This record gives sequence, C-alpha cells and structure tokens, in this order.
Amino acid sequence: MGKGLSVGEGALWVLGWFGVMLLYTLLDVAVWRKIAHGHARLLNVLSIALCMGGFLSLLQTKTHFQIDLAKGASLGGMLWAIGCAAAMYVLLDRCLDPVLEGLLPGSEERYRETLDHLREAPVLTFIQVCILAPVMEEILMRGFLLGGLSVNYGSAVALLISSALFALLHFNMVQTLSALCSGMALGLLYLRTGSLICCIAAHAGYNMISYFTMIFPLFSRP
Repeated sequence: MGKGLSVGEGALWVLGWFGVMLLYTLLDVAVWRKIAHGHARLLNVLSIALCMGGFLSLLQTKTHFQIDLAKGASLGGMLWAIGCAAAMYVLLDRCLDPVLEGLLPGSEERYRETLDHLREAPVLTFIQVCILAPVMEEILMRGFLLGGLSVNYGSAVALLISSALFALLHFNMVQTLSALCSGMALGLLYLRTGSLICCIAAHAGYNMISYFTMIFPLFSRP
C-alpha cells in the first residue's frame, strides 16, 4: 500500500502543474514566437520536456512518491490498454464530441484552427500531444493522485476526484467534458491493472488515433 494523500494536497499539486502549463504557454507566446520564429515550436517542446522533468523531480523529492513504470505491467494489461484507447476514441471522438461541438458556437472554427496548428509541425506536435502529455498526465493524475487518494478515501471516491481534477486541466468546455470521461476510463484501467505504463499506453494510443484522424483528410470529419 502506498502513501496516503489528502484531497487538498493532491489538488495543490495539480494546481501547481496547471501553473507550469500556463508558464510554458506564456513563454511560447511571449518569447519563442517573437525571437525564434523558425525554431519556436522546437523550443516550446524542449521547454515542456524540461518543465516536466523539473516538476516530477520536485514531486518525488517533496512527497517521496516513486515513479515505477514497470510495476503491474503485463500482456493482459497492455491488451486492456489497447481496448481502452479504441473505446475512448469511438465513444468520445465519434459520439460525444460531435454532439458537444454542435451545441457550442465556434466549435468548427476551433477545430480548423487545431488542424492548421497540427499540420504546421506534425512531428513536434506529435511528440507533445502523443508522448509528453500522456506520460506527464498519467504519472501525476493516476500514479500520484489516484493512487494516493485511494489509500485515504477508497477507490470510488479517489476515481471521482482524480477524474474531476484531470478534467480541470483542460482549457475549453468540449475538452473538459471529454477529459472527465477519459479520466474515468483511465482511472478504471489503473485500478484494474495497477500499472502506470498501461495507462500511459492507453492515453498515448487514444491521442495517436485522434491525432492521425485529424491530420489525414481521409479519416478526418468533413
């Protein structure tokens, strides 16, 4: 059994990462795009990676949380991860998101802007969206937060709280509601397998499916 975690302590760490996200976003907009036009995206990805490393190092030092990616890993767990990624894509991207976007004005314009952003630097945005984000979010939200809260409050309460906080890390209403659902799915996967690497694989797999269906017109929505 791991070290217990209070709701307040967990929320503060999530808020801290949210602040770091704002910081590297501001750095990208206010610095890299102005002084390094041709290399701004690369510098942004490097900044994100450095921020992740620094934040995770601080998290481990201050809380004694240990990142163990090998713990609980199994073939069965990876099969669950693959199934989870596919199910999230079908239920969220193909069913829930189109309904939500239809109800919210400006969703189509934001969708096109997202496509333009991804296609401008596909390799770098792939690294950011499909590798860095899943690694960071699963370590923080499932390994640290869900695992720690489960000790003090039980799995059901911990799942609800960690999913809600995960949703709040996302910046618009469509993403927030989808993130709540995906947080629940990934949390259930973590509770079933006890494996961070399986959750990272499921999160990365889902992001990859969404990424490629947005990038390539053959698979994108009209």
